[in-house]
Amino acid sequence: MYISKRSMLTGDEHTMDLNVTPRQIKAWQEGTLIQNAMPNLTSVQREFIMTGITKDEWDNLMEEDV
Repeated sequence: MYISKRSMLTGDEHTMDLNVTPRQIKAWQEGTLIQNAMPNLTSVQREFIMTGITKDEWDNLMEEDV
């Protein structure tokens, strides 16, 4: 499923093709912990669903802090 989100860090919109179902999204939206609703996704993919932040954005942010 293609999911588009606006990054909470940059405001940029990103789209990812993730192996997730509408049922899993609904379970999360209804209060199931994301790691329980979508155990097949990586932590990076789950972070993207929650915040719109990509791995590249996190990496860039960490480089700035060093």
